[in-house]
Amino acid sequence: MTTRRHLTFACEGATLVGTLDIAEASGSVGLLLVSGGNELRGGAWGGQAQLAARLAQQGFPVFRYDRRGVGDSEGDNPTFRHSGPDIAAAIAAFRNHAPHVSRVIAFGNCDAAAALMLFAHGLAIGGLVLANPWTIDGEEAPQAMPAAAIRSRYLAKLTNPREVLRLLTGGVNLAKLAKGLRGAAATKATPSGLMAEMQAGLAAFAGPVAILLARGDRTAQMFEAAWNTTDPRIQRIDSASHSFSDDAAREWLFARLVEMLEG
Repeated sequence: MTTRRHLTFACEGATLVGTLDIAEASGSVGLLLVSGGNELRGGAWGGQAQLAARLAQQGFPVFRYDRRGVGDSEGDNPTFRHSGPDIAAAIAAFRNHAPHVSRVIAFGNCDAAAALMLFAHGLAIGGLVLANPWTIDGEEAPQAMPAAAIRSRYLAKLTNPREVLRLLTGGVNLAKLAKGLRGAAATKATPSGLMAEMQAGLAAFAGPVAILLARGDRTAQMFEAAWNTTDPRIQRIDSASHSFSDDAAREWLFARLVEMLEG
């Protein structure tokens, strides 16, 4: 049997609201779920709440929260770039309300993953699960697709007999095709700004790390365009869902989280 408790905790003078899902026979390893963007702790369509309940049923306590200025929490939103104090306060609240938890694994998607890469090395975190990390300085994605995404798109087209027939019979805009191929040939940019900070932060983190990427997700594609694609910590799934919302991706994410929690 699991229980769900809503609680409050302090962060730099503001009152934050969190939710703890816990089972009677919970173990000593718990999951801190860090929301991305301005998403509420329940997640889109309640997805994070459902994930927390399911993990709690497996014996893993889960703590999720709204950072300052988001959802039920007070204060001014610091954005993910300055959310280190919020994460630290959430960890302290998690341990206070579930004192039997001796090891905390943190999970974040999108800019929550970026925030964990920036700040985890200075926090009491035992492991990281980072999904589709955000790599852009700012809140909006650029309009241009990364070269890796363009290459993937054109490779799929060239292996599709119907698309090849369109090309041979004049059904393809050649000017547009040429522009796309130029973009596909672009070289990988040297990491700078946020990406360089994320690399440095993760390099300073001593615990285990899993990087989860949905191959068809644009944010994941931008990450791969700037990251070492042979990094053994990367695991990929053939999905375009940024939040792993389709059935196969949802089950895959759950399995990866359980692997880290059991490790």
